[in-house]
Amino acid sequence: MKFIDTHSHLYSEQFDNDRSKVINEAIADGVETILLPNISSRYTQGMLALCSEFPDNCYPMMGLHPCDVTEQNYDIEISHVEEELAKGNYIGIGEIGLDLHWDKTTLDIQKKAFIHQINLAKEYKLPIAIHVRDSFNEAIEIIEELNDDNLRGVFHCFTGDINDAERIIKLNDFYLGIGGVLTFKNSGLDRTITDINIQHLILETDAPYLAPMPNRGKRNESKYIIDIAKKLAEIYNLTLKDIADITTDNAKSIFKI
Repeated sequence: MKFIDTHSHLYSEQFDNDRSKVINEAIADGVETILLPNISSRYTQGMLALCSEFPDNCYPMMGLHPCDVTEQNYDIEISHVEEELAKGNYIGIGEIGLDLHWDKTTLDIQKKAFIHQINLAKEYKLPIAIHVRDSFNEAIEIIEELNDDNLRGVFHCFTGDINDAERIIKLNDFYLGIGGVLTFKNSGLDRTITDINIQHLILETDAPYLAPMPNRGKRNESKYIIDIAKKLAEIYNLTLKDIADITTDNAKSIFKI
């Protein structure tokens, strides 16, 4: 069985002491492909170094995270995104989106960065990895307005209800990123996705965050994608291999890998 972790930040500081070990363990467990969305220019060098170390397993995206955009750094950070994309080394644009959990005062500049990067995705015909926290309606309204045949992507760390899921599915080439929250006892996500065709789902960890049960509260790793897949197999009454095959095909379809 082969799995794709479609969203992982293994280049982050939390893995400085054992990064190679963590990746090799994931590969040994069948997680042979790991997609790395960027956060800001501060992380680009480390992300690319990791992809050079594991060229057959790790693939980079380029983007500016909504929590890292400010009025002061906007021009510098967006220029960095544009310069990197022009090199043609990236499989997607992310992590981009909106976050109203930590700071509602930056919504206008977050929207500006989000829209700019969506337009870059359309220009380069690359998928987008969308961060949405306490801002689903604001984010999907932007996508609905800008959506066309050149836009595709994933709503990363989907935790919405069935109505949210249906709005995403109606966009056509957009998927729901399912992570560790699926395994949390009171999340309700397991009940939501029972009404969603598995062809609309891809797997992700968001490592080092949101580790699934039984490792909730600990540092997340790409190898824990298996625990998410097991829960998905239980919900859909499918084998683990079925889950691996379907979600891997879905991920390959969106990211063209």
